[in-house]
Amino acid sequence: MELGTVQQAAVSCFAQRGFAATGIRELGTAVGLNSATLYHYVGGKEELLVGIIKNCLNSMIDGASHASAAGADPARKLALLVAFHVGFTATNPKTSRVAEHEMRALSTENAAQMQALRDSYEQLFARVLQEGTAQGAFSTGDLGIARLAMMEMGTGVSHWFRRDGRLSLPEVQLNFVALAMRMLAVSNESPLSRAELPVPLVIASEPEPKD
Repeated sequence: MELGTVQQAAVSCFAQRGFAATGIRELGTAVGLNSATLYHYVGGKEELLVGIIKNCLNSMIDGASHASAAGADPARKLALLVAFHVGFTATNPKTSRVAEHEMRALSTENAAQMQALRDSYEQLFARVLQEGTAQGAFSTGDLGIARLAMMEMGTGVSHWFRRDGRLSLPEVQLNFVALAMRMLAVSNESPLSRAELPVPLVIASEPEPKD
């Protein structure tokens, strides 16, 4: 059995019941393994959660770094970051929710390591915001508040986006880009075309969508 299959079952359980309320036996039942065999695969429930969160955050860092690497225009770079963030959370909603909400369940050491990865991801946004402000491309009362607002709004997509909903994912991405540009008083609210939007991949831990 592949680790990704075990992680998918765990993400489904953690997203539905929460980490604390999910027992190792429930996880074993979900993948058709007894507890001893499951421990062989993952080493324990917390180790399983760490692996899920770590892979999620590393995937976000890699994807966002790649998405925003081209070009020097800070508005365009920020638009790519926002579009990636929205796309990733919409494409991997259950894993994104688990990574966001269940870090609190980790031990102090593991939580610190995962927080360092989260900080690295957030710094990608912070650097572009600082760069754009220094160049006079952005104007806002508080860069930290602006960054948090953009990222929290994007993360929230994991709770409500549906593939068969009123708006397609590219339409949602472009709407969020426009909101970010307005937040920073950028005159061009559409620095990206639809064809230029980053297309995030489904990561190994994300269960098959039911909608």
